[in-house]
Amino acid sequence: MTSSTDPVVVIGSGQSGLAGASAALDAGLRPLVLEASDRSAGSWPQYYDSLTLFSPAKYSSFPGVPFPGDPDGYPARDDVARYLESYAAGLDAEIRTGTRVTSIDTSGGRFTVHTATGEEISAAGIIAASGSFANPHIPQLPGHDGFAGTILHVADYHDPRPYAGQRVVVVGAGNSAIQVSYELAQVATVTLATREPVSFVPQRRLGRDLHYWLKVSGADRLPAAWLTRLFSSTLVIDTGRYQAALAAGRPDRRPVFKALDGPDVIWSDGSREPVDTVILATGYRPNLSYLDGLGALDQRGLPRHDGGTSTTHPGLVYLGIEFQRSFSSNTLRGVHRDATHVVAALAAYVNKAAMTEPA
Repeated sequence: MTSSTDPVVVIGSGQSGLAGASAALDAGLRPLVLEASDRSAGSWPQYYDSLTLFSPAKYSSFPGVPFPGDPDGYPARDDVARYLESYAAGLDAEIRTGTRVTSIDTSGGRFTVHTATGEEISAAGIIAASGSFANPHIPQLPGHDGFAGTILHVADYHDPRPYAGQRVVVVGAGNSAIQVSYELAQVATVTLATREPVSFVPQRRLGRDLHYWLKVSGADRLPAAWLTRLFSSTLVIDTGRYQAALAAGRPDRRPVFKALDGPDVIWSDGSREPVDTVILATGYRPNLSYLDGLGALDQRGLPRHDGGTSTTHPGLVYLGIEFQRSFSSNTLRGVHRDATHVVAALAAYVNKAAMTEPA
C-alpha cells in the first residue's frame, strides 16, 4: 500500500469515475473524485428525457450493488442517475462536485491538477474518466454557416415538444439517432439521414434479452480488436418497433443530403426542401482537453493508450473510452472490469513511487 499523502485524482463521477474510485479503494489507494457538474452522476442527468438503457436492470449494475426495481425492466435516464448517486454515497471516497479540471501538469513523477477556481491539487496518479458527452462531434456540413434553420447536436436535445409541426432531419444511424427520430416523428415530419441503411439487431432472441446472450457467449468481453472484424457498421438494438416505423415512413430514411443552402436541404438526388431543424446524432469524442498540455493525446485529441493505460505517462490511466478493452468497456455492466485492470497498473506505479520517496 502506498505511503504517499497525495490522492489518486479521478476526473469524473459518472459510471466510469465511480468504478475507478471503487477499484482504487480496493487496491489500497486514496481516490479523490472531481466532478464538473453539480451531481455525482456524471452526464446521465443531461441526456434526453426519454433515454432508457439498452440492457435490462439485472445486466446494468456494479458488482455487489444490484439495480433496484424490476430486474427485467429497462432503467430510464433518471433511474440511472439515482443509482449512480446512491452508489457514490456508499463509497468511502471524497467526491467534489462543481469542480471542473482545466489542466494537468507533471514533474518528478507527480501530477498537479488545476481546477477552474484556481485550485492546485497534488496527485500521485490520475484516472481520466470524464467521458465524452461534453465533447459532441459536430461535422462541418457543406453550407453549414449559411443555413437559415437550426442545427444542434443530439446532446442538446431533450424532448420533442419544441419541434412540434416542424420539418426535421436527424443525421446518424446509431441508437440515439433512431430513438430521437422515432419520437420526433410523432409530432413532426422527420427524415433520418444516413450514409448506409440502418442495421438492426433484435433486442430479444429465443425469449431472452440480447444481453443474456452477450454474457453467456462471452461476447461482452471480447477484445476490442475483434470487434471491427465482427461488426462492419453501427448496430441498432430494436424490439421491432423502430424497424416497423422506418418501413412505414415515420420517420422516412434517405441518404445523407449533399448540402445546406439558406433555408433548404439539398438531397442526394438534387431536390431541395426547406427544413426547420437539423439534429446531428453524430457521436462524441473523449472529453480530455485538460490533458492537452501533457502531450498525452494524439493530433485528433484521442488518448495514446494501451487498454486504458497511458503509453506516454506512467501514473495516468483512462476509463470509459468506447471499446477501450471490450464491447462493454463504457457501460454500467462492463466498466468495472476495465477499472480493475487499469487500477492494477496504476497501483503498481503509485506504490513504487511511494517506496522511493524520502523518509
